[in-house]
Amino acid sequence: MLLTVFLALVFCAAITLLLVSAIAFVQDTRFFSSAPKEVRAVLKPRKAELFYGARTMGWVVMGISVLMILGVGAVSIWDGLRSDFSFWQFFLRFVLIFTVYKAYDMVFFDWFLLCRFHFFQHYYPEVAPVLKNRKYGFNLKSQLLKLLIIFPAASAIAAWICARC
Repeated sequence: MLLTVFLALVFCAAITLLLVSAIAFVQDTRFFSSAPKEVRAVLKPRKAELFYGARTMGWVVMGISVLMILGVGAVSIWDGLRSDFSFWQFFLRFVLIFTVYKAYDMVFFDWFLLCRFHFFQHYYPEVAPVLKNRKYGFNLKSQLLKLLIIFPAASAIAAWICARC
């Protein structure tokens, strides 16, 4: 159980690195496809880098983040196979990692970074008027759908595959 909590924290750290590198350093508007259309409509592509080498650094950090995410998956599966986990043990591990991540995403990214700290608006000031009166992020329905349906279903499928190995 301690390993599962640790993996969930590593997963959250990796997603944070991914977000920061995409928004602050790479600054490619293609990464904001999940943003509402009114936000995407006012986004301006960034031609100039934040500083020399920012995009390169951002892509490197994004690569490290993806490797961390894959590592979380590999370690969680490897340890479960090594420990002879049942379907329910795998399911609990996967759903716990996803639930911790989604709670972190909803509280830290959507509520704190977007609505209180204005992190996104700092790098893209043109979206500030669109996001001005938001008390919460812009995709609560999508977040809850992932938390309550998609992630448990994906966890069940992954647990079923792992338990059969």
